[in-house]
Amino acid sequence: MKIGFIGIGNMGGALAKAVAQVPATELLLSNHNPAKAQVLAQELGASLASNEDIATQADVIFLGVKPYLMADLISQLAVLAKPETIWISMAAGITLTSLSQYLPTEYLVRIMPNTPVAIGEGMTTYSVVNSDLAPVVETLLASSGQLMQVSENLMDAATALAGCGPAFVYQMIEALTDAGIEQGIQASDAKRLVAQTLLGAAQMVLGSEKHPAQLRQEVTSPGGSTIAGVVSLEKSGFRSALMQAVSAAAQRTQELGK
Repeated sequence: MKIGFIGIGNMGGALAKAVAQVPATELLLSNHNPAKAQVLAQELGASLASNEDIATQADVIFLGVKPYLMADLISQLAVLAKPETIWISMAAGITLTSLSQYLPTEYLVRIMPNTPVAIGEGMTTYSVVNSDLAPVVETLLASSGQLMQVSENLMDAATALAGCGPAFVYQMIEALTDAGIEQGIQASDAKRLVAQTLLGAAQMVLGSEKHPAQLRQEVTSPGGSTIAGVVSLEKSGFRSALMQAVSAAAQRTQELGK
């Protein structure tokens, strides 16, 4: 199976590395930065190709270009591709309906990975009209981390939550690390303490049937240190700030697709 990648920025490049681990696949790479494409091609044993060559040869094409470039690109390439070519778009906000103006709906996939796919710990959401395409997506991206199929009307929300979410978490890690430094802990130690704490807490959530609120309560002793911090967060609007951030990101995602 020939797999083409048009656009191999941070996200496209990370997904290409995941797909390269799938047996019996041949990768074709195209990017506006030839030098970057050459480095990745050598690393993965892939071939460099033009957009037009990918369109005519590939069985599956990952589209990793900016949303505002998508319409012009696919309108040019659609006429070159085989009828059964599978097109996988990772452009924020671009709906399957919009893509179907140029490409066959039954061969369209919309995905939104997040940056941890680079280390095989990503969370990728995807939407399809043709359910037969789901196994293809799951197989190609199996080594990138977790995948979740969602309905098309939830993709913008999923993008805001999982796609943008790492940035919000990094901000929290940065803030907690600075808080540790303020308390006299060395920066490297503070970062490790914070990162491992978040990692462990996330694993507790994933491995438990308990609601996150219940897990929080189990850490929060009456009159103790934790409840003092929790009350401070509530007074500062911590939860509200996170919810507003997701709402703002979802709204912006919708705007990018127009």
